[in-house]
Amino acid sequence: MWGYDKDFIEACRSELTIEPGDMRSSAIAVAEEDRQIVGITQIKVTGDEADLLKLFVEPTMLRGGVGTKLFHWAISEAARMGAERMSIEADPDAAPFYRRMGAKDCGLAPSGSIPGRMLPKLVREL
Repeated sequence: MWGYDKDFIEACRSELTIEPGDMRSSAIAVAEEDRQIVGITQIKVTGDEADLLKLFVEPTMLRGGVGTKLFHWAISEAARMGAERMSIEADPDAAPFYRRMGAKDCGLAPSGSIPGRMLPKLVREL
């Protein structure tokens, strides 16, 4: 099983990286504390569909409300941009968080970083 160690992060590096073009093709928000980034979220809206591309919180900040604030921004921004639902491909450990936020399971999706790893796929109506 993969943990959140150096090897896991390295395997996911490309998915975790925000490229300059992402600033034009998606909406991004960061959470800061003491002038340090402690979380980030990224969405992309196409028509009435939004994809939650990223939602990461600094591990030392988990369970402190940062993820909830970022998720609320993401759904609000997606709705403002015309989306009616948001698709989420979640890390298995994050799926319970998204379920608490009102998302429903709708299948599995292959990991974009780790061959053979399947991720819970969820959808949140906006």
